[in-house]
Amino acid sequence: MSDEHRVVIVGGGFAGIHAARYLKGATVQVTLVDRRNFHLFQPLLYQVATGWLSPANIASPLRVILRNQKNARVLLDEAIDFDIAGRRVILREGQIEYDTLIVAAGSGFHYFGHDEWERLAPGLKTIEDATDIRRRIFQAFEAAERASDAETIREWLTFVIVGGGPTGVELSGALGEIVHDVVKHDFRKINSADVRILLVEGAERILPPYAPSLSASAQMFLARLGVTVRTGSMVEDIQSDAVTLRSKEKSETIRCRTVLWAAGVHASSLGRLLAEKTAAKLDRSGRVIVEPDLSIPGYPEILVIGDLACFAHPPEKPLPAVATVAIQQGRYAAELIKHRLRGEQRAAFEFKDRGSMAIIGRAAAVADIGRIRFAGFTAWLVWLFVHLMNLVGYQNRLLVLIQWSWSYFTRNRAARLITGEGSLLLPHADVKTKKGKDDQSFGRTSRL
Repeated sequence: MSDEHRVVIVGGGFAGIHAARYLKGATVQVTLVDRRNFHLFQPLLYQVATGWLSPANIASPLRVILRNQKNARVLLDEAIDFDIAGRRVILREGQIEYDTLIVAAGSGFHYFGHDEWERLAPGLKTIEDATDIRRRIFQAFEAAERASDAETIREWLTFVIVGGGPTGVELSGALGEIVHDVVKHDFRKINSADVRILLVEGAERILPPYAPSLSASAQMFLARLGVTVRTGSMVEDIQSDAVTLRSKEKSETIRCRTVLWAAGVHASSLGRLLAEKTAAKLDRSGRVIVEPDLSIPGYPEILVIGDLACFAHPPEKPLPAVATVAIQQGRYAAELIKHRLRGEQRAAFEFKDRGSMAIIGRAAAVADIGRIRFAGFTAWLVWLFVHLMNLVGYQNRLLVLIQWSWSYFTRNRAARLITGEGSLLLPHADVKTKKGKDDQSFGRTSRL
């Protein structure tokens, strides 16, 4: 049996895959454990959800990514517990020992104590989420096309996106483009002017982490696409055919059939397990509060990175759960292991902020890069280049570039397929039953 240092990485997202790849050539045995067999480029999920791209364009098999890395293997399984004293990860189908454990299990959406809303207002974290949202969006237009009652049509043509961060802004902008590029030309009965897209944000402006001037530019771009922004508003309730908002002391119920969630994240449940086993502390989002070298206090052999880690050094400015942080932490974790094996010290992790960007529809984006802030077509080009270069795999880059070019010049979204559970319009929302009542089952289809 080899006596090489055993590194187990839980999670094949940005943090996990970069940690594995940067251990290439090191005298270690790397085992990457994930319950999915692919790495997903989450920043472009909204483009799958709105028909720009197909799922395969933004997903790469883990085995293909690590194919030429002789010291790495992929294990398709799920971590369900940890034996800290025995240095073992308990898997659903067995267990695996480690010398260094890297936990990069990511996060999911947080519904602030209203988990029942998840069925009615899906978030956007997985391929299944994206295809479910795509189904809901295009099915809503199909339902409106068939409906005859004005109130029913109005409900199907009203879309509410909760959360004015980058995901919510990009999703609402893409939805606005669908109205202009698809609905206007492909449907005969629907009047695109009747489509209402509402972006709801609890803060006083959208894109709160960005400069106020960029938030204002983003809101202007959204207005051009027909998106109404409601700031200072919180969701009070979500039903299958309505959402209730509260702004200050006033409540308002909006009749709609499609609500999409882009507000708040909560760390993987593995964070809570680690806290129970190691007495580590968690932040309000369930993230593990780590040391400056990304380890758990008292357990230098356990590194927590990516969305699951709360890096609060200095404490008043914890790093956000975004891809750029995850990528840099993955690289740092790999370098830290190499230094330890050589008996060398490694400086604390230091995040290099290379800026933030958000795209708002066709040829419009905002960029906050250091002291440089700009918006419009140039920001859009920079956004395209950065995201294209960060895609894993040359094949995906080429396919996405071709698809983007085709969509830009033709305004055609080739991937607007209605698939999955509940994809049939039977029974339809406004088709009367024998008792003369509307059958609402179409609006209550379960998630994939």
